Amino acid sequence: MNLRDLVYGLYARRVEGRLDHAQVPKHIGVILDGNRRWAKASGGSAVQGHQAGADKISELLGWCGETEVEVVTLWLLSTDNFDRPEAELVPLLGIIENTVRSLAADGRWRVHHVGTMDLLPARTQTVLKEAEEATAGVEGILVNVAVGYGGRQEIADAVRSLLLDHAAKGTTFEELAEVVSTDLISEHLYTRGQPDPDLVIRTSGEQRLSGFMLWQSAHSEYYFCEVFWPAFRKVDFLRALRDYAARHRRYGA
Repeated sequence: MNLRDLVYGLYARRVEGRLDHAQVPKHIGVILDGNRRWAKASGGSAVQGHQAGADKISELLGWCGETEVEVVTLWLLSTDNFDRPEAELVPLLGIIENTVRSLAADGRWRVHHVGTMDLLPARTQTVLKEAEEATAGVEGILVNVAVGYGGRQEIADAVRSLLLDHAAKGTTFEELAEVVSTDLISEHLYTRGQPDPDLVIRTSGEQRLSGFMLWQSAHSEYYFCEVFWPAFRKVDFLRALRDYAARHRRYGA
């Protein structure tokens, strides 16, 4: 261990020691940004960047497992990402499939897909469905894997699901207009039945949500981190938790 690693370890323990575990967020959303830029800075390919980012996920979940975090949502592939060149997209989907299989095989996490299945290749759909089925009884952290996910698309899908549900019941438009509410729409989101994210972390220095959990993040706290996702460290995670704990959440009061 070199001096830098020693200093980093001491600082990480200091931050962790001062962390108020009573104020740890229950649900954390993470925008895993900066894989390609990290690879470029390292002289590697985009695919190597995506693989390095995927390798970081198990570390993050391990850190979450040491706290009181109950739900983690990982944005792995957006609906916009389908515009990327096939030479990048195909290997990326393969990396995502392997990552989801690994999460399911780990035995500590309950995997749940959030996103539009119809946009995904049949093989990716199968991997996601099998991971959900295999981990349905796991009592560990619920890990939402956002693959083929877009915030606007989720809201559109929720409204469509709501309309179809009530059409099947014979509800008229007038009757539906009387009962529609934010709670009713929430029941048709990809994350229905889950708590909304308390904290959203985005790496790479970008300070925008880019459509991530638009509905659910209405009252979330945001933490923007300069480091690229593959270089995200435990101390960066702890800083995010410390920053969150220091805020006073008033919900408009």
